[in-house]
Amino acid sequence: MVTGMGSHEGTSAPGRSWLGIAGAALLVASGAIHLDLYLTGYRSIPTIGTLFLLQVIAAFALAVAIPVTGSALVAAAGALFALSVLGGYLLSLWVGLFGFTEVRTKTGIIAGIIDVATFAALALAAAPGLPYVKDLGRKLLPAVSAASVVALALLFAAVGTPKTPPVATGPNVLEARTVGGVKLLTNANGLTLYWFAPDTSTKSACYGSCAAYWPPVTGKPLAGPGVTGSLGTITRTDGTTQATYDGHPLYTYIGDHAPGAASGNNLNLNGGLWHDVPVTG
Repeated sequence: MVTGMGSHEGTSAPGRSWLGIAGAALLVASGAIHLDLYLTGYRSIPTIGTLFLLQVIAAFALAVAIPVTGSALVAAAGALFALSVLGGYLLSLWVGLFGFTEVRTKTGIIAGIIDVATFAALALAAAPGLPYVKDLGRKLLPAVSAASVVALALLFAAVGTPKTPPVATGPNVLEARTVGGVKLLTNANGLTLYWFAPDTSTKSACYGSCAAYWPPVTGKPLAGPGVTGSLGTITRTDGTTQATYDGHPLYTYIGDHAPGAASGNNLNLNGGLWHDVPVTG
């Protein structure tokens, strides 16, 4: 009898409370941010693009289901979903995820804060109506609050110490190495080099968060064994010198963690297409 009553209340009230509705609205906001990122470049990233699309679909579906069903279980699923999205973001910042490394951006920070708020709202909405734990609702309040504080602390710690590789200065020896069966231009450490479609032979279009994803190759380039083509430099707006190859300013990619990788090739990210640099001859 008590169990049936708890189940009935758990399927009628929590998702329609002001906390449940607020959590659903926050899910829409999170889904909208990820949809914009997906459409403006992330869809070209292997695996990550698919995960972004699934995240968008799940966020919108849960946002509709929570107020429509009023179910505490659905609200709890929304809370856990928000926490998993935040966890994926933190992993991509700290160690990389499926070969992709995220960098600190305002959009990412805002999305992370929204995910924490979504978790808190939906967890608090769901707790009193969950089957078998109705009488523990008030006792769960401190646990939800503590989890939210911990999640925020992890978020701020992650964005405060982004994983950004150092940018080398001074002469750069460019090399020709075989990557995936193709001879590509690399730096002396074997990392694949890229050029950015919006650039010109005299100007880089990659600054700010773009340059965090794609660190410019700075300093005067020197040709190593097997390197052909015209080497040169341009001056960036901050006064640093960036190496060029056949008129293309050069970059590495934060997602390439070791020699032999070229995961940035043909990505449409940060405002344009990125290409590796084949070496002929």
